[in-house]
Amino acid sequence: MALLTVIDVLMMVVGGVGIIYQAICVIMSLFSKPVHFPDAPMDKRYAVLISARNEENVIGNLIDSLHNQTYPSKLIDIWLVADNCTDRTAEVVREMGCHVVERHDTELIGKGYALSYLLSSMIDSGAADDYDAYFVFDADNRLDRHYVEEMNKAFQSGFRILTSYRNSVNLADNWVSSGSALWFIRESRFLNNSRMILGSSCHVGGTGFMFSREVMRRNRGWKFHLLTEDLEFTMDSILHGDRIGYCGTAMLYDEQPVTFQQSWRQRLRWSKGFLQVFRYYGMALIKRAVRERDFSSVDFTLLLCPFTVLGVIRIVLGLLFVAFGFVTWQSQLSAIAGWAFDIVLAVVTMMALAALTIVAERDHIGATNKELFAYVLSFPIYMLSYMPISFQAIFSKAQWKPIVHKG
Repeated sequence: MALLTVIDVLMMVVGGVGIIYQAICVIMSLFSKPVHFPDAPMDKRYAVLISARNEENVIGNLIDSLHNQTYPSKLIDIWLVADNCTDRTAEVVREMGCHVVERHDTELIGKGYALSYLLSSMIDSGAADDYDAYFVFDADNRLDRHYVEEMNKAFQSGFRILTSYRNSVNLADNWVSSGSALWFIRESRFLNNSRMILGSSCHVGGTGFMFSREVMRRNRGWKFHLLTEDLEFTMDSILHGDRIGYCGTAMLYDEQPVTFQQSWRQRLRWSKGFLQVFRYYGMALIKRAVRERDFSSVDFTLLLCPFTVLGVIRIVLGLLFVAFGFVTWQSQLSAIAGWAFDIVLAVVTMMALAALTIVAERDHIGATNKELFAYVLSFPIYMLSYMPISFQAIFSKAQWKPIVHKG
């Protein structure tokens, strides 16, 4: 009985602290001025790293947006790894004047391995040392024309690792794409923006981030190969004492999945990746949080906390205790009723959060008011689907699989 109480209290305390922290971040973001970086000379040399697998239909959009930057084009070199491509991705990119490295490996699959191969090739050739920092983008991305200029300001202000504002090119396609897009916009506006105000570290997303030459050398290229290599990179950087910055004036547009099947598969990989990262980095983060009194480590411990695993353990133990007569069915049914109430409250909260995100970022969201109203109502469905996804992630062997982009 005591063990069940401990788990209940742990989930309640950690969950409550997480909710309070999120609420504080939202309030701060609404009423505090965002961090702006001063003008800086446009004299740094940057490499753009892109991992692409059969992306001939969309890669041109990203490269065109890079060629049209307000930052001097002579100081931006584009490097693409054509990862197990069977289409004309490599040829298209070469014709656009970019560097291409082709990779053929059907055993080590995933973006992390592709980036490792690309940076290793650049290091071996001596090209890697020509750059002050490296951007990472996905093939389906598009950039605001001031993107590199704005990130350069933040980089020259002293940050060695930076992430940017992640928007969407297809938020208005349907409820699936809108759910994913609103989640990322919420993270940019209400989490990373508030972390900057608090002076803590931000979270690197899977695309639209940069790191310095010193960080590249420390990592000997790219050493992150878990299913969520971006999250792994974030945790490793936090443990090295880096403060990851956020540049809200640098806007990137990402293409979100439009079918529920694609979204499910993508989020299953993310959920499995979160469990992997917690396994390898969770205890180190907790130790750093205690020893160094590092708020960023506390923040990301809350982010990684495997609530679904704890929930499954709690249910299994509850059933076993009932079977052996240690507790009554009535007590366990009461606990389940409490969880049901929490779920209903979560649905209402998520609708409010989606609505608040839309109101706060209306100028950056391309959809009609009618569409946005519908997406506020559907956002809880998108978020609640994480429950079975997270449950499946505990037992599945999720692997990286490409998502088809239409451009």
